[in-house]
Parts: sequence; C-alpha cells; structure tokens
Amino acid sequence: MLVFEKTFLAEEIEQLIEKYGNARSALLPILQEIQSKHRYISDYAQQEVARHLSIQPVEVYSVISFYAFLNSEPKGRNIVRVCKTISCDMKNKISIVKAIERELGIKMGETTDDNKFTIEYTNCLGLCDEGPAMGINEQVFTKLTPETAVKHLHEVVG
Repeated sequence: MLVFEKTFLAEEIEQLIEKYGNARSALLPILQEIQSKHRYISDYAQQEVARHLSIQPVEVYSVISFYAFLNSEPKGRNIVRVCKTISCDMKNKISIVKAIERELGIKMGETTDDNKFTIEYTNCLGLCDEGPAMGINEQVFTKLTPETAVKHLHEVVG
C-alpha cells in the first residue's frame, strides 16, 4: 500500500471514529463502512482501527473472519455466495456450483481476472426450506436450478 493510500485511509478511519466513537461497540459499524467503500479491510486498516479502539489487532481480525460479509483480502466487485448447508446439498447444490464455475471460468473461492466476480461458499443464507440458495451481493435467490443460477448472474450484474 502506498504512503498516500495509507494517509488517506488513516484519515477515513479517524472520521469513522468521530462518527461512531472509540468504544468497542463501534468496531462492527466501522468495519462495515470500510468494507463498503474498499470491498475489503486491509491489514493496515485493521491495525489502525485496533489502535483507535484500544484493542488488539487480532480482535479486529477475529470479527472480520467471523462475518461472511467482511473480507480481509480483496474480492471481486460482485460476490456470489452459495449456501453450503446439508439442506442445499440434498437439493443438488453441486449442480448449481458447477454451472456458476463453468459460466465464470473460475473455481469456488476464486476471483475472475477482471475482478468482476468472486464465488465462495457461505454457511447459511437462512432459507433452508427454499434451497438450493445463493446470494449475489445483497440479493438472495432460492429454489435454484443450474439455468436459473446462471440467469441470475447476468440479471444482477448486467
């Protein structure tokens, strides 16, 4: 990360501290705003947030690693998450995964070369009775077939 980028990010984090305060309870909203703007939370950002909140960097990282919607590594502009619960397994989730991988030309856990898509598993989308399910960014789709999964990829991102 360049010095300019670090300085800019440090200023952003200071503004977030002013907005949310420096209590431990401010951690999640601060991380969400960083994630929203930068699509991931860099090591440097984690260190800065920890310093401002007077907590250990490992505590910041543990929150990031706990929540599927927070990332410590850069991801694609569009994140496709496929539910990996047994309910979706029983409804042929693997055919959905294969169709998405084939359509995007990448494997689960990878990002396309143009950084347009990342595909990954998620523990649960809360729709076990309507599986197989996947989320694309903020939208959730249920009762998928391989064809509808690919169709939704194109609808959501144009």
